[in-house]
Amino acid sequence: MQSESHHPNTLGSSVLTEEQRAKLSPQDILELLKSGNKDFTEDNLTIRNNTQRVRDAAIGQYPLAVVLSCLDSRVPVEDIFHRGLGDLFVARVAGNIVNDDILGSLEYACKISGAKLILVLGHEYCGAIQSAIKDIKLGNITSLLNKIKPAITDAIKIHGSSYQLSDSNFEDLVCKFNVIQSLTQIRQGSPILKEMEKQGEIIIVGGIYNMKTGEVRFLANAF
Repeated sequence: MQSESHHPNTLGSSVLTEEQRAKLSPQDILELLKSGNKDFTEDNLTIRNNTQRVRDAAIGQYPLAVVLSCLDSRVPVEDIFHRGLGDLFVARVAGNIVNDDILGSLEYACKISGAKLILVLGHEYCGAIQSAIKDIKLGNITSLLNKIKPAITDAIKIHGSSYQLSDSNFEDLVCKFNVIQSLTQIRQGSPILKEMEKQGEIIIVGGIYNMKTGEVRFLANAF
């Protein structure tokens, strides 16, 4: 059996350099993520030489993008986009909601560290979405789920109020509107990021991860 470092499908050990990232536009990076997701859905992931990449990344990092993802353990962000250590910033919070700390993290990733794309990544069968629909109230979870409630209101306008708690179509609508809501809150809550987007320095997009197929459906043109 070949060692990882000599395997023909091993992802190169070198991490992104500042010069390599500088050559890529925000749109280039979006296309890289789409291409990487295609690899993921077709089971074409390469082996990662993480031992060497950890050493290479120790002195600095130049990630391409920052992904605001849900806490869910079934959403392996780097794998979904076929990227390695040092390629992506990943912010995780249940329901991929936005608060001041998330906004500060996104600003750091883009304005300070140079990431050129923000992706809000929702997903099917999200426990936070399901809990918000069921109106669960428990400790600090209550205030978190309250941030998802406006998406439920938006979904009711489309679906109607006669939904069942187990209605997957309604749940999917809430998931989509929750992503859209997070995108709106990023633009409204961060003048820094809004201006960077206006100047073409970054792209801010949304997507939904399909838990069965592994495909990410981007929502950039959906609203």
